[in-house]
Amino acid sequence: MPKLAAALASIALAAVAGTALAQTQTPPPAAPAPATARPTIASPIKDLIANSQTRAVLEKHLPGVSQHPALPQFQNMTLAQVAPVSQGAVTPEIIAAIDADLKALPAA
Repeated sequence: MPKLAAALASIALAAVAGTALAQTQTPPPAAPAPATARPTIASPIKDLIANSQTRAVLEKHLPGVSQHPALPQFQNMTLAQVAPVSQGAVTPEIIAAIDADLKALPAA
């Protein structure tokens, strides 16, 4: 009987430990934003260009950006990341104006 009691105690302990472990595990990551979510100034430039409404806003403030010959080099960057290497073409003021226009777009 002592062996059976020890075995049951081990099983119970394992079950409790498993429950505790399950409760302390990191929850799964949040679901990604719906595909209909509109890009923002924090999005990569390629995402802004891919959406016709946000591309129009970019073109308003940065004419020719969607056809720029160096687009492959900066398309995965955000506007804030491009600003320091843009030789003054992308300023904080331009980014703020783009942000305001993006926020003013009608809901998708």
